[in-house]
Amino acid sequence: MKTYDRPKIEVPKTTIERLLNWIGGLTFAAGLLYLMVSWGSLPDQVPGHYDGAGEVDRWGSKWELLVLPSITAVLTVFLSFIEKHPEWHNYMVSLNERNIEFQYRNSRQLLNTIKNLLLITFTFLNWKTIQVALGEADSLGMLFLPAFMAVTFIPIIVFAIRSFRHQ
Repeated sequence: MKTYDRPKIEVPKTTIERLLNWIGGLTFAAGLLYLMVSWGSLPDQVPGHYDGAGEVDRWGSKWELLVLPSITAVLTVFLSFIEKHPEWHNYMVSLNERNIEFQYRNSRQLLNTIKNLLLITFTFLNWKTIQVALGEADSLGMLFLPAFMAVTFIPIIVFAIRSFRHQ
């Protein structure tokens, strides 16, 4: 089935998708609130970048703390929009009448999961950066990069396996 031939099918959101949206949204809102409350206490220079071991390797203006929430908000809006159009997604299996509803739901759930895990991860990153700037933490820690990679790639692998199992 070609991309332009795919039908638009209304597949209701699952309870898990709605729950993840709430958790991601509330986490992001709490992170913004924490940033606003902490703003007056922040020094002029805050961590601007971390190396692979989670150590600060560049310091920058505290205004840089607004970059990550801005990127997160734009990504969330974009992924939410794309999530609503599974007929536009790329699929690793051929779509047919028997599997199209499952494949649409599976693809949408993958985007929903990644979107909300990014919301939570980027909010954690901003929170931890504030902690480092205030002297309440030394670094992100060595496990941040491997954890971020796992949070990104494990859902992709899991949902790809699900997709292949339901050809």
